[in-house]
Amino acid sequence: MYRSQRIESFDLPELQPYRTMRRQHEHRQQGIFVAEGEKVVRRLLESKFRVVSVLLPEKWLRELGPLLQARPEEIQVFIAEKALLETLTGFSMYQGLLAAGKIPAMPTLEEVVARSPQPRLLAAADGLSSAENLGALVRNCAAFGTQALIVGETCSSPFLRRAVRGSMGAIFQMPVVESTSLIEALRELRAQGIRCIAAHPHADGRTLSQVNFIGDCCIVFGSEGYGISPAVLAACAEATAIPMPETVDSLNVGSAAAVFLYEANRQRGRM
Repeated sequence: MYRSQRIESFDLPELQPYRTMRRQHEHRQQGIFVAEGEKVVRRLLESKFRVVSVLLPEKWLRELGPLLQARPEEIQVFIAEKALLETLTGFSMYQGLLAAGKIPAMPTLEEVVARSPQPRLLAAADGLSSAENLGALVRNCAAFGTQALIVGETCSSPFLRRAVRGSMGAIFQMPVVESTSLIEALRELRAQGIRCIAAHPHADGRTLSQVNFIGDCCIVFGSEGYGISPAVLAACAEATAIPMPETVDSLNVGSAAAVFLYEANRQRGRM
């Protein structure tokens, strides 16, 4: 269900999540996030995440009315002209559609392992500072049946606005473990018989097709500029690389993840 209200400014206290979109640390402390764009907002409304409010031009209310009406909670819908909405971002918004949601309690590593059927396929991220790249990684994990993504303490939050947008709403379906120590998380996985495989461009000639992804495994991806840190690399059982010519040293993490996760699924007979 929802209540609608027209606005001509962003002075209302309930609009604080939208006024402070660039102050992501505040959002994290409040346990909220902002979804942007028609597909992402639609997928939020279709998810089990709690929706706090929606901010949109009137034409989108007609489009999303049935989804809003079907929600179990009462959602405040704010209707504004697109020109007013664009003052929030400082640039032209193609759709002018935003929503604020609550970050739910994330599963623990133990819970993820316990409820994931074998053979398990997990992924982990080390040092990803780009919210867009982290969002792309979330999207690829969802696309290739990864059972959970472990986000290390050196990564951006997967609930930053750009990460949520980059995931195209896949974050609403993808279990994410936000680890306070990725090294300890990998050690815990290895203790439970889950092989931790580093996606590392310098893997001493060991290429992707030479690694066995059929059993329980967790594929670890590194940062945009420096790859996997030496300490995290040491916590992995082995490292492997995508074969490429010498003129190209690495791929964007989203592209690399798609290749790795496709190969894991191919070996398991899913592709």
